[in-house]
Amino acid sequence: MSLWLQGIGVARGIAIGRVAKISGTDLEIREYNIEADEIDAEIARYQTAHERAKGQLREVRAQIPAGTPQDIAAFIDTHLLMLDDSSLSEAVIGRIKDEQCNAEGALRRARDTLMAVFEQMDDPYLRTRQNDVEHVVARVLRNLLQSERALHEQPASAEGEEARIVVADDVTPADIILLAQQKTAAFVTEFGGPLSHTAILARSLHLPAIVGVHNARRLLREGEQIVVDGAAGHLYASPDEAALTRFRHRIARDHRYQRRLERLKDEPPVSRDGVRIRMLANIELSEDAAEAARVGADGVGLYRTEFLFMNRRELPTEQEQYEAYSRVVEAVTGPITIRTLDLGADKQVDSGARAGPTPNNPALGLRAIRLCLREPELFRTQIRALLRASMHGQMQIMLPMISNTIELRQAQRIIASCRTELLAEGVAVAEDIPIGVMIEVPAAAISAPWLARACDFFSIGTNDLIQYTLAIDRVDDEVNYLYDPLHPAVLSLIRQTIAAGDAAGIPVAMCGEMAGEVRFTRLLLGLGLTEFSMHPSSMLEVKRLVMDADIGALRERMQRALDATDLTEQKSRLAELEAQ
Repeated sequence: MSLWLQGIGVARGIAIGRVAKISGTDLEIREYNIEADEIDAEIARYQTAHERAKGQLREVRAQIPAGTPQDIAAFIDTHLLMLDDSSLSEAVIGRIKDEQCNAEGALRRARDTLMAVFEQMDDPYLRTRQNDVEHVVARVLRNLLQSERALHEQPASAEGEEARIVVADDVTPADIILLAQQKTAAFVTEFGGPLSHTAILARSLHLPAIVGVHNARRLLREGEQIVVDGAAGHLYASPDEAALTRFRHRIARDHRYQRRLERLKDEPPVSRDGVRIRMLANIELSEDAAEAARVGADGVGLYRTEFLFMNRRELPTEQEQYEAYSRVVEAVTGPITIRTLDLGADKQVDSGARAGPTPNNPALGLRAIRLCLREPELFRTQIRALLRASMHGQMQIMLPMISNTIELRQAQRIIASCRTELLAEGVAVAEDIPIGVMIEVPAAAISAPWLARACDFFSIGTNDLIQYTLAIDRVDDEVNYLYDPLHPAVLSLIRQTIAAGDAAGIPVAMCGEMAGEVRFTRLLLGLGLTEFSMHPSSMLEVKRLVMDADIGALRERMQRALDATDLTEQKSRLAELEAQ
């Protein structure tokens, strides 16, 4: 009998194959106390496992084929850096000594402490970095349990044999690289989210993937035939022949579609009625700039700076930040929008900048621009580095989580002060650096007419804007069903922001996930959006929809939908617009 399961599609594509179950991070750990004279031996056992984990990651990195985008290797480098950081080992060894517990128990307790820190973070993207902690710890644990080789000894699919689809509790970025080399057709995990490194890597490798399929390992049988639809997040087990035929046709059709999309790389994104839309890329590493250029991006609409501040004990110096920002600015073709530090009030992440108690509700607490204004030296160091790097390309500075003009003015004064200071020191700074606001809280959207008169551009961060507008945590399984980008309140705030930008004559972009979701492209064009910033992998498909659109007609239809007084009717009209 066929079985249908729903998860979160994180990498598009349809795959047909046989289930191969593996254990990723869900390991059976036995904790026990050790005698005092066993401590040194237990520490040595941990250190051996730790070194083996590093050796395995280096081996995986060395196996990455030439020509693979460098960002893929960067995921492995991130985990190697975490293993090289002595804080994890010190915590484990300290617990072995102080608590006289075995290495597995000490490592698990150290992991739980780190995970609790990440759990308190307000930014969903940064919170998902706890997956990296989980993955690194799992690799060391597997070596302690001497089960590491078993995970990777899964044989590759033989010639003529149906491909395998890995079903696991979770998989690490290194696992993904190995599985791709073993010609795995897709993977399904019980945990994880769309912003995890694993999900990002699956998209980069074009490996269909679904995460968050609870109880998948229990419900699916080893060797059972399944179909994975990575776009819809659907999984079909034991499909009948008619269903298989339909999916095979869809796979063939998708291949033809992708070949057509590739032809659009050098085409300008102009709608049928002559409106030029700016297509920008969201990037996380300087190496991503090459992929953005390959798909014809006009520039970069969002570059996050948080990576520099994570997984370390000391704050990055001005010189270190300057070098990092310069590399990415030089690597990008076109303008680049760099977002200033967007972290919460967390001692572990801000490298000791604040040592106060963990807030009860960090999402509403001291984060992003609030933290930067409270810690001006932290902010000034970053701003000085950015201003120095501005000489290497076309830079814009974007301020996150602004909620009123007072915060904006304070930030602008600090930026102006840093500029004056640098010029007095004889350091060159670009003459014109636009300073913009990220619209991600309802207060900013409602205040957009005032903010627009005081800044140079807007960029709408839909992930947080939706979360704050609807008062739901989108990574919380208990309430994320309420996360609705089409809620009338959300659409109204987006429209208000675009209108305010237009009235003030400043550009309005969108850098949240909505911008890269093709089902929303027509809606956003209808709302008046003319600048989209998204992951490069989404760009060609969004461009195709832009080139096929009559934006004037879409705006009229969008207006009629928003004018509907009945919520059901409005939803129906929006669904029609979305589905066309």
